[in-house]
Amino acid sequence: MRDRITDPCRLLVVGINPGRLSYAHDAPFAHPGNRFWPAFERAGITPYRVDATGGISEEDAAMLAELGIGFTNFVDRMTPRAADLKREELVAGGERVRVCVEKHKPRAVMVVGIGAYRDAYRKPGATRGLQPELLAGVPVWVVGNPSGLNAHETVDTLAESYREVWEASVGK
Repeated sequence: MRDRITDPCRLLVVGINPGRLSYAHDAPFAHPGNRFWPAFERAGITPYRVDATGGISEEDAAMLAELGIGFTNFVDRMTPRAADLKREELVAGGERVRVCVEKHKPRAVMVVGIGAYRDAYRKPGATRGLQPELLAGVPVWVVGNPSGLNAHETVDTLAESYREVWEASVGK
């Protein structure tokens, strides 16, 4: 799955890796049970809910680019579950994301998934929220995984954390 990053990039969303539908449609968070897009809308980041289940439409891509929202993943390899990834893949992905951040210089980075962040940056004690260390000079927030498999999050809890990151990225 390709990166979707336009410059200037205000917010870079870092996923773990593409699932089957995201990979098939070259679209982030494409599974209909994923709560990312409903939470993004509820947080007030997008003016409407993006439907990525069949891919990102030209209209949606233009809106996301105008807002300065970019997408990448730690790992490009598709797996049925993020738990199928090897730690070494995530560590290599952490370096790939660092280079991406260095190149695009977003105002904020939002990593979707605490476990992936801990593995990618060898920070086993990391917690959710704003991280104490910058990534290539950019603040990083870690938020919950929006997968339908993650019972610890709801659209509302995700929206609350997404809103915090967005407000920081647009300077509110």
